[in-house]
Amino acid sequence: MAPDPWFSTYDSTCQIAQEIAEKIQQRNQYERKGEKAPKLTVTIRALLQNLKEKIALLKDLLLRAVSTHQITQLEGDRRQNLLDDLVTRERLLLASFKNEGAEPDLIRSSLMSEEAKRGAPNPWLFEEPEETRGLGFDEIRQQQQKIIQEQDAGLDALSSIISRQKQMGQEIGNELDEQNEIIDDLANLVENTDEKLRTETRRVNMVDRKSASCGMIMVILLLLVAIVVVAVWPTN
Repeated sequence: MAPDPWFSTYDSTCQIAQEIAEKIQQRNQYERKGEKAPKLTVTIRALLQNLKEKIALLKDLLLRAVSTHQITQLEGDRRQNLLDDLVTRERLLLASFKNEGAEPDLIRSSLMSEEAKRGAPNPWLFEEPEETRGLGFDEIRQQQQKIIQEQDAGLDALSSIISRQKQMGQEIGNELDEQNEIIDDLANLVENTDEKLRTETRRVNMVDRKSASCGMIMVILLLLVAIVVVAVWPTN
């Protein structure tokens, strides 16, 4: 399997940083003797520029690896920590070059101690999870892609469930609208029926009053007829 370009670039960048520290130390030794070292100064400037470009390349490679899911989040975090250390060393070296920071031998010892930490072939695999331990880069990437596919499938299933629930909610809403329309129609029917009942009741009451009046008139007429008959009836 081809070596990871990020770590190849990282190793070469660490070597450049170590070389810069050594050459700054040499320049300072010349200056302590009262001697000038213009060639060393030019070389250090070129190396510092190269270091800056290498760090920028490492940032770009890490960003692409993370954004395209070529590495796990854990690996991305560890590489970012290594990159942050390099950025800090670059600042220290630049300050030392300008005679504003620590002595370069301290920086060089820090670089060497860091290299010792990376003595193992894959130092970023410390505390490696069981599911990725012993796997190669391509195998880890395939495993991560499988996890992403499973997550996508789960999201699709969840989206389908939500869509069905939304459809059910719309259908329930439509049913409620229809029921409300039926209730409104029943309310209007009841109101109309009630009005008709009140109208018919008034008519019945009027008929009852008229019937009562007619009955009284008939009784009075019968009484008058009886009186007349008695009045004109001949007496013997």
